[in-house]
Amino acid sequence: MPELPEVEALAHHLREHAVYRPVARVDVASMSAVKTFDPPMGALVGRVVTGAARYGKFLAVEFADRPDEPLHLITHLSRAGWLRWHATASTTPPKPGKGPLELRVHLDEVGGPGFDLTEAGTQKRLSIYLVADPAQVPGIARLGPDALAVSRDEFGELLAGHTGRIKTLIVDQAWLAGIGNAYSDEILHTARLSPYAVSGRLRPEQVDDLYAAMRAVLTDAVDRSVGQGAAELKGEKRSGLRVHARTGMPCPVCGDTVREVSFANRSFQYCPRCQTGGRPLADRRLSRLVR
Repeated sequence: MPELPEVEALAHHLREHAVYRPVARVDVASMSAVKTFDPPMGALVGRVVTGAARYGKFLAVEFADRPDEPLHLITHLSRAGWLRWHATASTTPPKPGKGPLELRVHLDEVGGPGFDLTEAGTQKRLSIYLVADPAQVPGIARLGPDALAVSRDEFGELLAGHTGRIKTLIVDQAWLAGIGNAYSDEILHTARLSPYAVSGRLRPEQVDDLYAAMRAVLTDAVDRSVGQGAAELKGEKRSGLRVHARTGMPCPVCGDTVREVSFANRSFQYCPRCQTGGRPLADRRLSRLVR
């Protein structure tokens, strides 16, 4: 799932390649992915891209060429979605429901440069919105402070009083925006904290370590990702991970075996020696946690 660093890199890529280009045509290949109807996607034709932004894990393409009528094309890529930039594209409108394509935007001219929003797999969760104000997107309206904008004091205040596990809290977008399953694993490993640590019971020095780890992991990932071609970002994310999706492999810090806790349709990874005093965590404890 694209998280803060990858979405930030995609926004950077659009700012580098799409800004000042007019929309020639918009092809909707999946009506179920489009969550708004007014204005229609056709309203983008003739509008000029003026920027791109990130709201948590939401990606926004901005059209402020008419100051009194701003538009924002916003997408949440969910688990298997992606943005693919193309130098040329087919001029034939896509057939709905065929392949991973959800939406195609032609810039400059039909068949010219632009981008596709795609989603692999059968669980279609990618969502697309066309709105005058990003706050009109329900998921954006519910977002907590951005993980790279929150201060240390604000972070401590967010943690105070919470009795939930830190792994659960750190991926809650209404609490803190931008972090998902993969980078939460990396942050907790860097901070040497158990995923089961109770958020509101962390000592001040542990909060310091967690905040520093969050800043370091996310900033490093953004620095690695920005400037990469959109097609290379997924591989770049995998190359920078130390414990997530590395079950059974040696921890690069201490050499212990990376373990996994699985539940429902998700899992997380951690290092026992670095994070849990050498004791493996039991799956059943997390099953009670997430009910």
